Amino acid sequence: MSDLSTVIEVAGALSAAGGLGYAKVRAPRVFWSLVGLPVARVRFAATYRSTMDVCGLTVQPSRLRAFMVRNVARRPDVQPVPPRVRRVRGSSTGMRVTLRLPAGLEPADVAAASERLRHAWGVHSVHVAETKPGFVELRMTGYDVLRRVKMPRRLPRKAATGPLVVPVALREDGTAFVRDYAKIPHSLTLGANQSGKSMFQRNLIAGLAKLPVGLVGIDCKRGVEQRGYAPRLSALAVTPDEASQLLEALVQEMEERFDTLSAHGVSDLWDLPVKVRPVPLVVLVDEVAELFLVAVKKDEERRDRMVMHLVRLAQMARAVGIYLEICGQRFGSELGKGATMLRAQLTGRVVHRVNDKQTADMGLGDIAPDAVSAVTTIPPDRPGVAVAGDSSGGWSRIRTPELSAAAAVAICHEYAHWTPDVPALAPFRPVVRTAPGSASPLGAPVTA
Repeated sequence: MSDLSTVIEVAGALSAAGGLGYAKVRAPRVFWSLVGLPVARVRFAATYRSTMDVCGLTVQPSRLRAFMVRNVARRPDVQPVPPRVRRVRGSSTGMRVTLRLPAGLEPADVAAASERLRHAWGVHSVHVAETKPGFVELRMTGYDVLRRVKMPRRLPRKAATGPLVVPVALREDGTAFVRDYAKIPHSLTLGANQSGKSMFQRNLIAGLAKLPVGLVGIDCKRGVEQRGYAPRLSALAVTPDEASQLLEALVQEMEERFDTLSAHGVSDLWDLPVKVRPVPLVVLVDEVAELFLVAVKKDEERRDRMVMHLVRLAQMARAVGIYLEICGQRFGSELGKGATMLRAQLTGRVVHRVNDKQTADMGLGDIAPDAVSAVTTIPPDRPGVAVAGDSSGGWSRIRTPELSAAAAVAICHEYAHWTPDVPALAPFRPVVRTAPGSASPLGAPVTA
């Protein structure tokens, strides 16, 4: 009987170990919550002071503190002071620690030691974010969250306060990467073929389709990428000639909106009364090089006109609620005059895997030079991984979750009733055709 009990105990232990091993590979969130997080918290609490001291993140105490230690606490030795731990929170992806920095330390000092802290506490990564003056947050991840992307259920309060906020990807620190058009009105997305650039656009369009906003598509590859989103598009151009006319209509719409702002004495679309406020518009340009390149000399005038319209929209349209999402494989001065001027107005930058360092420089070299090397190390077997930066100089690695083209099209059909009617764009409204007798996206029968 005792032998049977021993066998059962050993089998149970082996099953538990095997289950944890399987969870570590297949369900890292479960493994981290059950094993990784408790171990990390104990290790952090036990080694915090010594780790900070070894990493050079301690300072000499003030004279008052030294006096109190020697004369009140009666201790002859005065230890250096590490940052004070204010809060420790665990999550399904890692751990968050809020630190109060002592005088003499700055966030850059802690960020410089992040790699040493990662090894000391046995976590996958440590990222440092300044929350307010004197306070930093250590964002630790227990595993590679970009290997299998799972978006967080809720956005942080600070990230979800704007009128047009779209979660698009997951950052390597476990937080959501969002497109906030109030903070970053225009953006440039670059990437080679099969790098995940289209996946990023799908997630963006799927998120925008659920918001009260007008979508304008420009896809000069005969609409192969954007035609499926037609039920949710207020306008679509699929040839350079159509794109030229559509951009001219957008500029005219911008000028009319400026007249509305002037009549009401305000300087921003969101300051207008709700009854007269025009609907925001997001212009999605797929493969911007098709707008710049010309095959014959007679098309140069049309090209120059389109570039001028794009530059004007990028310079002024933010105030009237017209935003640009420019996408392409390369985007530099070799495209022709106006390309560099347009790129300078695109504050947001997302660069996927590229074929050469020069393309990475085009996307991030002027706003976050230290991020260029991170782009060149993106492996080809991880599509969707990108480096996102903005004009503040900050950057981070992100990865978009998998979303099929059929799923994105289905979302556009589901929210087709949210497509606004913009009179200036009515001539470019795509016609949604279905088979005879079939149901339309809104449920009514439609004939071709």
